[in-house]
Amino acid sequence: MATRAQPVEQAPINWVQPQPRDWGTALRALIRLLRDADDTAQVFRIMRALNGDIAGRNYRKLLTVPEGGRLAYQRVELAQRFSDRAWIDSLPAGTVAAAYREFLDRTGYSAQGLVDLSTAEGIAQSVEHPHAWFGRRERDIHDIWHILTGYQADEPLGEACLVGFSYAQTGGLGWAFIGAGAALKSLRITGKRTFLRAVIEGYRRGKRAAWLSAEDYEALMTEPLDAARRRLNIAEPVIYRQAQRELADAGLAGI
Repeated sequence: MATRAQPVEQAPINWVQPQPRDWGTALRALIRLLRDADDTAQVFRIMRALNGDIAGRNYRKLLTVPEGGRLAYQRVELAQRFSDRAWIDSLPAGTVAAAYREFLDRTGYSAQGLVDLSTAEGIAQSVEHPHAWFGRRERDIHDIWHILTGYQADEPLGEACLVGFSYAQTGGLGWAFIGAGAALKSLRITGKRTFLRAVIEGYRRGKRAAWLSAEDYEALMTEPLDAARRRLNIAEPVIYRQAQRELADAGLAGI
């Protein structure tokens, strides 16, 4: 069963004046991540090194879209909601929540696991700042994006494709950095461009889809999964599935 590695404790993020980009830290974290895809702490390290004010920019964007002001005013902590297994279990088969339920059982991941990792990396759960809340929200919806996109979380290819999708959706430079690194690693090992093409497909799917950061996730969880994908204009991952087959046939699914 997949695990999410434990990080070392970092200083808190300054949400009012985000730090300048730190390419050295990002590169060291990327090398560690490419060596061990389960070392999720490195993802948070890359994000804080490269994403700058992306949480603030996207929070301000949220205020400009329909229902965005309501979501910002309510400030629901989604990690708490997604950790309510009784609520998740109460929602019917075929819904986004049902797919999330299967995801939790299959991978052993949890919303609280991401909270624990990110807290140690400087994303404090208790900081009362709108940008901090939005940063937590972006963290908490990551696994739901796995469900919506169809990208498996317990394989490097699925994570890399969701990275491409996430870069298109958020504009966070850290996502682009991870996606490029994963694609180059695959190209070096396999000599084939299918992995790279699948990551690019993920980016294009993210550009075409609705802006998922503005979704009401409590309501979304109750929707039928197929209907939610249609409403949000999330296309089928054709090249991703082709890449899955090619890597599996070559015995390289874990690269």
